[in-house]
Amino acid sequence: MRREALSHPLAIAGVMVATAAATVFIALLIAMFAGLLRNPYAGIVVLVVIPALFMAGMLLVATGVWLRRRTLMRDPSAVNDWPVVDLRHVAVRRTTLLVTALAAVNVVIILVAGYSTLHWMESPGFCGQTCHTPMQPQYMAWRSASHARIDCMSCHVGEGTGAFVRSKLAGVRQLVHVAAGSYARPISPGAEMPPGAQAQTCDSCHRPERASSDRIRVIREYADDAANTETMTVLQMHVGRTVDTSRAIHWHANPATKVEYVSTDAERQTIPYVRVTDANGRVKEYVGPDASDRLLRDSPRRTMDCIDCHNTAGHPIAPTAEQAVDQAIAAARISRDLPYARREVVRVVKASYSSQDGALKAIDQGLRSFYQSSGESQSQDEHAVAQAVSTAQDIYRRNVFPAMKVTWGSYPDNKGHVASIGCFRCHDDSHKASDGSTISADCEYCHKQIERPQ
Repeated sequence: MRREALSHPLAIAGVMVATAAATVFIALLIAMFAGLLRNPYAGIVVLVVIPALFMAGMLLVATGVWLRRRTLMRDPSAVNDWPVVDLRHVAVRRTTLLVTALAAVNVVIILVAGYSTLHWMESPGFCGQTCHTPMQPQYMAWRSASHARIDCMSCHVGEGTGAFVRSKLAGVRQLVHVAAGSYARPISPGAEMPPGAQAQTCDSCHRPERASSDRIRVIREYADDAANTETMTVLQMHVGRTVDTSRAIHWHANPATKVEYVSTDAERQTIPYVRVTDANGRVKEYVGPDASDRLLRDSPRRTMDCIDCHNTAGHPIAPTAEQAVDQAIAAARISRDLPYARREVVRVVKASYSSQDGALKAIDQGLRSFYQSSGESQSQDEHAVAQAVSTAQDIYRRNVFPAMKVTWGSYPDNKGHVASIGCFRCHDDSHKASDGSTISADCEYCHKQIERPQ
């Protein structure tokens, strides 16, 4: 009776689907643990889609068995004998070999298709374009950043079994959020970076033992007058990594020095407690004025690493419109010969628009209308105006995304202290140790202003 119940076509189809899904699941699971599939979205396919197919197959088996048993209970004479496979006959052997070969080919096809799908799912195109709306800001910023040749998964998935499990769970959770439309708008600034990012991610390319000397940084800013007057600041940046003095920016990331801290917000912009262990094992704790004993006792500590300062390195979005426009003028993407170019471009890119497409049209109309109606600018070079329009649209397209509520200031850059609190989260002269010393706000800990060369 049991064997007869499995003879229903739905039950047979279910057995085939469940068997194929189980085979593929085992093969891909082995590949994942062997390190061949190293992207978080592999978890969506291996741990969600394929098990779902397996369960669908089992459901087909149950449905087929139920339908067949109901038929047999109504008419016991409706029994169908299973075909007899007699391998002594040449024709039967050929048919059996053919069916086995075709089944093996199907399994190979499924495995190849599954691997190809997973390989595509680890690409930046999938992260930024398939999940178009939620990840569009990060994808657009990544394309024009210094890390544009590095795949997303190279930074956002750590090493080891723990990172493997976290990435799979994150992939499943992200799928649910995207399907339900319940993702944050905007995406959290520090979302989905693995713990210990410095050792697992940054140091794989940026070698910590390499000595670094001071560097010169030139900052160009422009006024809102007709001449777009330039102001230039030249800084000598103390970027070295040394244990001899804390007057070096990368002293914080030196492996011989351990800096731990407590933050009270997910974006890690408020830091009431810092604990420093130097190369000799000496410990000093600095406490901010608003830190309570309960807060310090109950809050988890985080070890400072690269992304605590370089938090926008992978996909930088300009913190202010003024900064983005100044950089464009300095790069000659907007002509300084165009009167009031800085003022007008800042005006149109800072305006509020309901959609990005509408913004691009309004920017075009706003700039052209200004230069057409301005009496002193009627003779301006049309090419310079067109270039200013194109650059303004590009600035807006890369930094403002109304659908995700991303605008100027949504993602503060902690590498500095001009547009956001940045360095002053700790270096504010108010974090005090028990001996009365503070975390200094002295500018020359990180840089020294030098005169403009003649």
